[in-house]
Amino acid sequence: MERHDRVIQYEYPFNERIRTYLRLENLFRRLGMLVAREDALDHHFALMTMFEIMEVAGRADLKSEVLKDLERQKQALNGYRGNPAISEEALNHAIGRLDGCFSALNQQTGKAGQCLTENEWLMTIRARASIPGGTCEFDLPGYFAWQHESPASRRADLERWAGSFAPLAESLYILLAMLRDAGTAQKAIAIGGKFQQNLPQARTFHLMRLRVGREHAAIPEISGSRLLVSVRFLRHETESHLVPVTDDVPFEITLCG
Repeated sequence: MERHDRVIQYEYPFNERIRTYLRLENLFRRLGMLVAREDALDHHFALMTMFEIMEVAGRADLKSEVLKDLERQKQALNGYRGNPAISEEALNHAIGRLDGCFSALNQQTGKAGQCLTENEWLMTIRARASIPGGTCEFDLPGYFAWQHESPASRRADLERWAGSFAPLAESLYILLAMLRDAGTAQKAIAIGGKFQQNLPQARTFHLMRLRVGREHAAIPEISGSRLLVSVRFLRHETESHLVPVTDDVPFEITLCG
């Protein structure tokens, strides 16, 4: 989800592969924000985010799926060569980025962050982090001392550890950017707060994006398959209770395949 001044953008993945990509993208962006800060608490949560990335990226087939997607996108772009409407310079730049991501990820051995599992100190912190309050100073005095190092020293450590995620992160950034660019936004109206749309069987969509004006205070509940997408808008009746929206809600929908 992305937030702007007047619009909230939601994304809904149509398959588990894109669901995993979006989760990792969210974690990578969070990690980048936290590492750039200076407070020890921010750096604590940066490290916790690294452990989350290791969990999500732990699927044995993730690396091969990303490599296949990079190659698939490269082949698709090569198909545009000779098209007078396409800049050869821009095309070469995009294909070069895909090649660079493919090479960097392919050369990396094992799963993302696997080298961190060889760091006994980090794995001790990871094990304790699964226990509520398990990283207190009396449990992990060495970690407590690390949090009292200078911000620059902690950041250098975090950047070194996070470096093992860089090939995967860059690959996912470019793949998701290209997927999002593949869709065309259309205006729609949810009559009485509900919207349905049949999907053409000749195309496979991987991602749906919705943009809703904040002034409508409408939260989309999205479901979808390869044949149909359905959106039901809700809003807060109280702080803890959502109720269906009964008035019409204009929004923007983009199907990306």
